[in-house]
Amino acid sequence: MIVCIAEKPSVAKDIAKVLGANSSRDGYMEGNGYQVTWTFGHLCELKEPHEYNPQWRQWTLSSLPMIPQRFGIRLKADKGVAHQFEVIQRLMQAADGIINCGDAGQEGELIQRWVMQLAGARCPVQRLWISSLTEEAIREGFQTLKDQSAYQSLYEAGLMRAIGDWTLGMNATRLYTIKYARRSAAAQASQVLSIGRVQTPTLALIVKRQREIEQFVPEPYWVLSTVYRETTFTAVMKEGDRGFRTQEEGRQAMEAISGTPFSVTSVEKKKGSEAPPRLYDLTSLQVDCNKKFGFSAEQTLGLIQSLYEKKVATYPRVDTTFLPDDVYPKCPQIMNGLFKTVWSGRAPYADLVRPLGGGKKLLKSKKVFDNSKVTDHHAIIPTGVPPSQLTEMEQKVFDLIARHFIGAFYPDCLFETTTVLGEASGVKFRATGKHITQPGWRDVWAGQEKQNADDKNQNSEEKTLPAFTIGESGPHEPTLTEKQTTPPKPYTEATLLRAMETAGKTVEDETLRDALKENGIGRPSTRAAIIETLFRRRYIRKERTSLWATQTGVQLIDIIHEELLKSAELTGIWEKKLRQIERREYDAHQFLDELKQMVTDLVGEVMRDSSNRHVESAPEPPAPKKSSSKKKKG
Repeated sequence: MIVCIAEKPSVAKDIAKVLGANSSRDGYMEGNGYQVTWTFGHLCELKEPHEYNPQWRQWTLSSLPMIPQRFGIRLKADKGVAHQFEVIQRLMQAADGIINCGDAGQEGELIQRWVMQLAGARCPVQRLWISSLTEEAIREGFQTLKDQSAYQSLYEAGLMRAIGDWTLGMNATRLYTIKYARRSAAAQASQVLSIGRVQTPTLALIVKRQREIEQFVPEPYWVLSTVYRETTFTAVMKEGDRGFRTQEEGRQAMEAISGTPFSVTSVEKKKGSEAPPRLYDLTSLQVDCNKKFGFSAEQTLGLIQSLYEKKVATYPRVDTTFLPDDVYPKCPQIMNGLFKTVWSGRAPYADLVRPLGGGKKLLKSKKVFDNSKVTDHHAIIPTGVPPSQLTEMEQKVFDLIARHFIGAFYPDCLFETTTVLGEASGVKFRATGKHITQPGWRDVWAGQEKQNADDKNQNSEEKTLPAFTIGESGPHEPTLTEKQTTPPKPYTEATLLRAMETAGKTVEDETLRDALKENGIGRPSTRAAIIETLFRRRYIRKERTSLWATQTGVQLIDIIHEELLKSAELTGIWEKKLRQIERREYDAHQFLDELKQMVTDLVGEVMRDSSNRHVESAPEPPAPKKSSSKKKKG
């Protein structure tokens, strides 16, 4: 008998249906030579400190660092988990072979490997690796099963991640709690100061931004503009200057041009093109859903996971925006599924797909199809199964995925930019305009408020200028406006996700962002949980869409002097090593040795601190007020 183990009951039922295992049993499905069972996500976890050493039950500085000679796993303390594990163990110990049908990723590999280890499985194990749950994808997956050994490095990377999080988190949390937490007189207990490999650098990003806002001192400047032929021209300043630094300079310039004619000195037109938005990876989908619909990162992950399980979208926990070449032949079938999609009596994608059909060959762009940019999984796209019975929130997420997929096969948007230069009494002015000549992919979002994943189009809307000719001149109306520099904006979930992806670096260029993903903090699948952990620990709070650190969160970051714990860049380097382990470019044992030394050094450094610093819980202050820009007509 072959035992298949999936990560959820719903996924197990989909697999059982394809295999012909149609008889329901307690905790599994059976038939046609297969038994299909399931976990509920993580059934196993690393052991608690006292299970390695009874003396580690007490929180004492003398017990640190806690580094087990050999890490072990245990079953989670839950009756339902225990019952299901008994079923799995019985099936596996009698099996002729096992097929690991866990989620096709690092975490999915770790979950199932731990279960098999604890169950004492000894038979050969194969791996099912699929990117969607359609019957076709499942059948193809079972035709291309690989031996478990092909995914050993994936397991090792997941194991090192879990051990790393345990070792740093357990030791640093106890270390900082004992050393710096203020004891409560009422409870006679210390507040636990939770430290995490990813959560603490993420909190540090928020605190740093908050400090920049609080310490920001607005500087006034004056902008000189003039209206000529119903077009606003702005004075050309030296590079780096927003406007005049003093009101007097601005007034002098305005007085010099008042009553003098305005003359057009240059008219320049340039043609340009804009490629369709990238397909979605998980982070860019979470960013868009937060900006457009206000969904939290965790909500979006839950919604796209549901769409995946409903077989209408591909595997969601991905960090690439590209497709492999072998997906291209399937794209017409996916388009056909979108063409047939009907919601509330209307077909939202039929008119968008129609121009791509009629025997035409779909456009194949290197910006979409690139085998070198795809490893385990490709970008999130529709599967071609027409969606039905989706919730309103699921429809919104699916619609974004569908339009990005359709738009990827449309031609570039073509436009013409016009730059007009003029002068009045020696003061130079500029006006720019943009005229879209061929909408191309923008037709896919016609009539909708399009928000691209990185907002690259937010300032590129059409603004047509009148026809100007060089040498023309006439009267104009100058204006001097006082403005102020503005502080950085507080993080939202969308901008925080981007900051985590790029280890705190502000990056607009998509190609550069792709390069920085290697050093991002956390994985796409875990970043939402990290943000929720910071809320749960009461280290951050939300005011409308803005994220602010609480007083406890600020104090915690202030008390941490060790950059290892709060540097997004250092944590990013750690993430890079884990990815290298997955690609067999870095040795897992070396990572473990470095980890142990790192934690030992950290404990010693904090132990030597003789200051009397403490973190206290206190009533939360209001969020810092942002300086408002003053605009006065001069």
